[in-house]
Amino acid sequence: MRYFMTFAYDGTNYKGYQKQPKEKTIQAEIENKLKKINSNKAVEIHASGRTDAHVHALNQKAHFDLDKEIEPEKLKESLNKLINDDIYIKNIVVVNDDFHARYNVKAKEYIYKINIGEYDPIEKNYVYQYNKRLDVVAMERALKYLEGTHDFKSFIKLDNETKDDDCIRTIVQANLYRNLKDVNKITISILGTGFMRYMVRNIVGTLIEVGQGKRQSEDIIEILNSKDRKEAGITAAPEGLYLKDVFY
Repeated sequence: MRYFMTFAYDGTNYKGYQKQPKEKTIQAEIENKLKKINSNKAVEIHASGRTDAHVHALNQKAHFDLDKEIEPEKLKESLNKLINDDIYIKNIVVVNDDFHARYNVKAKEYIYKINIGEYDPIEKNYVYQYNKRLDVVAMERALKYLEGTHDFKSFIKLDNETKDDDCIRTIVQANLYRNLKDVNKITISILGTGFMRYMVRNIVGTLIEVGQGKRQSEDIIEILNSKDRKEAGITAAPEGLYLKDVFY
């Protein structure tokens, strides 16, 4: 039987979502516990996509198959009792056998949190501690140039040998929000049909350079047209990045 789950995790102490030899990962942690539930038979979970080391998720999605039928709520409770408390299964439902958590994705939303105020050691693993002023109006204007369908080759991982056609993505909406209770906290939200590795972090790094005054908002157009990673900005730290939601 195929199950579809929504889960959240604190990525601070993990080397990312995807399984890696001799490394602590989100996927390995969940699969190890599902194996116990599945009468000690291996279970592979298929997520909507992977997240890198120290990146968090609020609503990651994945499917998996079990050899036996278990009521979804009971399965959720059992799994949450077994897994580490920095991972939490929010919901499990039964789906058709042809459903795929990755290939059926229509869109994803990522958010990135920045603190431009005083350093906060409590939030250092969850909000990027930039701790200096930024021109948020210029950053918000730059974000709007990213909306629409573009070739995002300038924002891929530097050593990624991706063909040009593979870098075309659609950003449905890109916004910047300030926390009404603390104006020093900025959240950048990017909703798109798909993302490449480091894409969001490279976009945020470029936006920070816009906020510093090192670049103009309109420079985003030239960066996109260059299709050259070296023309974009730094890669922002992973701690501020969250996979907020996945849409089907």
